Amino acid sequence: MTTDTKLSTLGEFGLIDRIAAHVAGGEGVITGIGDDAAVTVLTPGMQLLTSTDMLLEDVHFRTTWHDPLALGRKSLGVSISDVAAMGAIPRWALLSLAIPAGFPLEFLDRFTEGFLAMAGEHGVTLIGGDTCSSKNGLVISVTIMAEQFPHLILRRSGARAGDEIWVSGTLGDAALVLSLLEDGAVCDEPSLLSRLLDPSPRTRVGHALAESGLVSAMIDVSDGLLADFGHIAQQSGVGGVLYLERLPISADFRRRASRFPSFPHHLILSGGEDYELAFTAAAENHEKIESIVKNSGIQATAVGIVTSFSGVEVVMEDGSRYIPRKPGFTHSI
Repeated sequence: MTTDTKLSTLGEFGLIDRIAAHVAGGEGVITGIGDDAAVTVLTPGMQLLTSTDMLLEDVHFRTTWHDPLALGRKSLGVSISDVAAMGAIPRWALLSLAIPAGFPLEFLDRFTEGFLAMAGEHGVTLIGGDTCSSKNGLVISVTIMAEQFPHLILRRSGARAGDEIWVSGTLGDAALVLSLLEDGAVCDEPSLLSRLLDPSPRTRVGHALAESGLVSAMIDVSDGLLADFGHIAQQSGVGGVLYLERLPISADFRRRASRFPSFPHHLILSGGEDYELAFTAAAENHEKIESIVKNSGIQATAVGIVTSFSGVEVVMEDGSRYIPRKPGFTHSI
């Protein structure tokens, strides 16, 4: 897709045509890019779920850290993660860009390539969007639309006292990489870097958990487990206890954490950008949950218990309470 053509010469409609040339038709799409509005049709009996995310340069990402291909992938991936957390099937996306004057067209080409690659991996079709100029860096806005049968849609409001609290994958890797980069340290381990720069939305496991009927509430972990489970607790009218020693961390995290004066539990609990799934389920279904998640290709760990009293506590191995530095990530890079 690379060329010597300048973005200023191409113009808004030229850029849209350039993106559209690489977009194929998709399931449920009647009219895609090129008209005043897209036309789609839902699978009979399903309901529409819609979520929007906005990413601002030097707030949510830095072009010096984010390869344009990975940034394109992440821009869509974080939105897919939202609907995965509701057990939905992602279908369509809208992409809007506010672009600074003189911004490299080659960057946008690679960004689009990454965006469409992520879309293809999750069965998503780009059906429209918008472009305009920006005076304050690149701005990316993505709207994701998904569908699911009403009785399978998972919300934050169903957790019950006595349920186990689960989390998929591992926590803290993205926050660790961000901390290293902000300190000017080198992080050249692909498995760690990808957790920050190219996270994988848990669509498959989210859908499987929804179909099982065993999960009472679910959310994606974007601002840190402590803050995001706090949303489940608030919406469900419950509380919770998280056990510090049960929180799943990777071998890479454990190795690189040695650079900190004390073990960085705050990155695991509150670092953010994990894009894992936190969910609750009755303790009697523990083995069934393990099997469902394993069959989806990842791991899940029971890390706590839902309580009838309000508030979320973190308990250390000796039974004492751990006091976190902050409740969650605030996208302040």
